[in-house]
Amino acid sequence: MAVNELDDLSGAGDTTLLLLTVEETARRLGIGRTTCYSLISSGEIESVTVGRLRKVPADALPAYVARLRRTTHTIVAA
Repeated sequence: MAVNELDDLSGAGDTTLLLLTVEETARRLGIGRTTCYSLISSGEIESVTVGRLRKVPADALPAYVARLRRTTHTIVAA
């Protein structure tokens, strides 16, 4: 089984999901799981608790990237 097929089975490629696991979030951002947990703990990436699970709203990712871009542009312009 190819890696892409494994991603499809895990739901990482499913753009209709409203809530993502931390692992799916990290994969979409291209960062490690530990870094993703750190960003969630610091509040930089929004998350919610569903039962005992930590989930990230799918729309929190574009918001996080937009904040990064604004911060980067502000620093470069200064």
